[in-house]
Amino acid sequence: MQLEVGAIVEGKVTGFTAFGAFVDLEGGKKGMVHISEVASEYVKDIKDHLKVGQTVKVKVISIAEDGKISLSVKKAVEQPKPAQQRPRNNAPKRSNANVWQGNKPADNGPQSFESMMAKFKQESDEKMSDLKRDSKHGGGFNRRGTNKL
Repeated sequence: MQLEVGAIVEGKVTGFTAFGAFVDLEGGKKGMVHISEVASEYVKDIKDHLKVGQTVKVKVISIAEDGKISLSVKKAVEQPKPAQQRPRNNAPKRSNANVWQGNKPADNGPQSFESMMAKFKQESDEKMSDLKRDSKHGGGFNRRGTNKL
C-alpha cells in the first residue's frame, strides 16, 4: 500500500511515548501521532484518549525523507463543511439589546458599562492616591529598598 500525504487510513495503536503514540498501518508501516494531534482540546495524558490495541482513523500529515510518518487523529475526524459555517463578514449587527448589563451590588438594577468603568477608575484613583500618600510619609521602605523598621 502506497501512503501519501492527506490520505486517511486506519491503524492500530501499539505504544506510547511522553510526546505521542505509535500506530501500525497497513503494509507493515509504522507512524507516530504527536500528542498535539490526538484531540482538538488540550491533552495532558495521551492514555486518556487512546489505548494500546485500539483501531483509529488517522490522516497522514507528512512523510519525511527518512521514512518517518507523521499522523493526526484530530484531522482525520470529519470537519464541518465550509457551506455550513457562517462567514464572519455577514455576522449580524449588534444592537443595544445585546449589550452586557452588569448588576450593582445593591438592588439598584442593571448598570451600564460606562458607569462601571467610571466607578472602577474612581476607586483605582483613590487607591493610588492612598499609596502615594503612604510612600511620602515613610511607607516603611526607603529609596534603596531596605526596610526602615
